[in-house]
Amino acid sequence: MTLRQPLYSKQEFAKRGDEIYESLIRPQVEADNHGRIVAIDIETGAFVVADDTLTATDKLLEKCPNAQTWVVKIGHRAVHHFGGRTFKSS
Repeated sequence: MTLRQPLYSKQEFAKRGDEIYESLIRPQVEADNHGRIVAIDIETGAFVVADDTLTATDKLLEKCPNAQTWVVKIGHRAVHHFGGRTFKSS
């Protein structure tokens, strides 16, 4: 098994990933895939949509074995939620 190393800082990963998603991928996937996961190679712009993170990243790595992978949950600001939630009472 080959250990892949990130080629960019966390900030650069986020910047590239968000720019590619917003400009190229979002218009193609958002209407019919709300809540699904898109894995993006931030170097080539190649992407895969799947129902979960592991499937999306595995399929992307099949297409692009050296992918620098950024993951987005379609229609959401974050892929996962951590911590408690605050609910407003009516």
